[in-house]
Amino acid sequence: MAAAARVLHEQGVERTTLADIAREADVPVGNVYYYFKTKDELVQAALSEHTAHLDELTGRLDRLPDPRDRLKALVRAWVEQRDTAARYGCPTGTLAAELGKRTDGTLDTEAGAVIRRLLDWAAHQFRELELSGANDGKNGGTADAADPDDLALTLVAGYQGMSLLANALRDPDVMTREGARLLGWLDSLR
Repeated sequence: MAAAARVLHEQGVERTTLADIAREADVPVGNVYYYFKTKDELVQAALSEHTAHLDELTGRLDRLPDPRDRLKALVRAWVEQRDTAARYGCPTGTLAAELGKRTDGTLDTEAGAVIRRLLDWAAHQFRELELSGANDGKNGGTADAADPDDLALTLVAGYQGMSLLANALRDPDVMTREGARLLGWLDSLR
């Protein structure tokens, strides 16, 4: 599954073959055919891998005591992947965009569900930020005035945009600069 996720990210769905996955996984191609009869099954496996990676990342971030620190650590994790983003784009975002152009299934919806999972996690962090700020008297009203779902959308859209531009321009510094801008934005929410 990890090999499928990597190869699909690097080559795209249409250019990837089962043999490519077998080569990346260092297994005979028959093994891949045994577990995955179609390319769509490989895409589903890659989406499961993206979900597992997201769950692992957010699980680690959830150990941080402050929701703002969790959100900022998420942005830093994105920036750490700047070279990969500049080369291939966001793993889930590029897959979702590619699948969205197909008319032959529901895989685009499944890719959207992974992104929705990230949006929901981020919105939960903004809700906690809003509650903690409202309870300690330090909230200047900014987080109270904004809907947590909208803030999450702004954050994830910022990531998708910087990832797409870093890839289109082949410039990892886009991730660094825009990541710093997102960190500043998170600090401005009081």
